[in-house]
Amino acid sequence: MSQLSDLVIELPSDLEITLTRAFDAPRDLVFAAHSQAEHLKHWWGRGNPLDIEIDFRVGGRYRFVEHAQDGNSYAFRGEFREIVSPERIVQTFEYEGMPGHVLEETITFTEQDGRTVVASTSRFDTKQERDGMLDTGMTQGAAESYAALERHLATLV
Repeated sequence: MSQLSDLVIELPSDLEITLTRAFDAPRDLVFAAHSQAEHLKHWWGRGNPLDIEIDFRVGGRYRFVEHAQDGNSYAFRGEFREIVSPERIVQTFEYEGMPGHVLEETITFTEQDGRTVVASTSRFDTKQERDGMLDTGMTQGAAESYAALERHLATLV
């Protein structure tokens, strides 16, 4: 287990990465921030400008294009497999720059002591894919995105 800012990073198996972070906001609001374009645009992709297409329903799809400060654009897409509002989202996730490497992500939302704990577990097909994702700096990007989410939530509560 390691920690990056307020983000806890765990490797529960050779195929998984779990990222956990608590937010000072009610669970319904944190869930909405993960499922509605009007919230996602403020934090996903480290808070950089974002193009969002989202059909938030089981079988629905999403596509996010982050316009990074380095002048490049990065596109991600997936499909929603399970939605239990406001407790759980199961979705696929694929970085379009590396097509064919699709992982399954399970995000849970738990209220504890007036805060919401978000745990996101990504499951890969192989250990090499998991380790490759870690090598991309995804944990730093996730920490930056969650910091942007914390700032956005603070404007709403």
